Order: sequence, then C-alpha cells, then structure tokens
Amino acid sequence: MFKLLCRLIFKFNKWSIVSKPPADIKKCVMVGAPHTSNWDFIYLVAAYSYMGLPNPRFTIKKEWMIFPVSLLLSSLGAIPIDRTVKKAGERRLDMVEEMARYIDAAEEITVLVTPEASRAPATRWKTGFYRVALKANVPILLGYLDYDKKEAGVGKVVYPSGDLDKDLRTILDFYNGVSPKHPERYIKI
Repeated sequence: MFKLLCRLIFKFNKWSIVSKPPADIKKCVMVGAPHTSNWDFIYLVAAYSYMGLPNPRFTIKKEWMIFPVSLLLSSLGAIPIDRTVKKAGERRLDMVEEMARYIDAAEEITVLVTPEASRAPATRWKTGFYRVALKANVPILLGYLDYDKKEAGVGKVVYPSGDLDKDLRTILDFYNGVSPKHPERYIKI
C-alpha cells in the first residue's frame, strides 16, 4: 500500500525515470545523493519500484527501527545499521564486513546508501559504501533524484578500482550536477 502511495505521489508530481541500471547487474551498492529531505525517501521508494531493481534494500539508522515504524520500514527493505563506535575488546563485525557478507549471501541485491549520512550539510562523505562495494566485488550505481528536472535514475556505474580518491572524485563530480530538494543543505565537495 505504501509503495502504491509513493508511486502515485511520484506520478502526480510529474516525476519520471530517465535511466535504469544495466540489466546484467544483479548485485550492487547504489549511492543515493544528494540527500537533503525526507521527501527523498518517498521518491526513492517509487523510483525503486519503477526501475525494477533486484531485491532493493536500504540502510537506515537502527534508531528508526522502532514499533510501529519498523513494520513499514522492514517491509520496504530496511537494513538497520548500528553506527555506535565499537568499544575496545567488543566482538562485532564492522559495518563494511557485515554489509559485504550480506551482499555475498544474496542471489540478487541492490543496497542503497546515503553517504552524506545526514540531511544536514556534509563537508565530506562517509566512504563505507565504497569499501563495501570493493570488499563484496560489486559495482557502485549512482542513483539520483534531480528536483529541478523531476527526474530519477541511475546516472553512472562505477567499478571500484581500489583508488578511493580517484573513484570518489568521479562520483562527487557526477553528483555536483544534480539538483537536490534543498540546495542550501548540499555542499559540493
């Protein structure tokens, strides 16, 4: 029901899907940026649905996974992430290792990550998405919502080379051309 509502909002507001991921990609990490509004989630759910992404999942702070919101988020593909700092001697996988194992175990999966980690202005991106893709040996899809054009899609596919600075520059250059809902909350890096 929620997915249908998101699709109706997407179409009513005259949004369109202008590019889809290559059909041969069955496992990937998808960057969702710029992330400046809660509306991004509504349009994202609709875009996922229209693009036919394989097993769409998205990361979310574990604090959001409280009843009854957790029921909706789980049904939409939420993967709760524990962002608390690991304490010395604590036995738990780090997020990169955990997500790479999650991807490895799936037949098909698209994991959406918002590397800004906030809707507030970010002066740098978290690079866990890159390290996950590298470790899981999967491509990074550059998913976007362009509010000026009312377009959504996959703008580029990046295969991590291991040269984080070079690959991140390619990714950031792409997103610097996308119009967020709240431009004042997006700092071009």
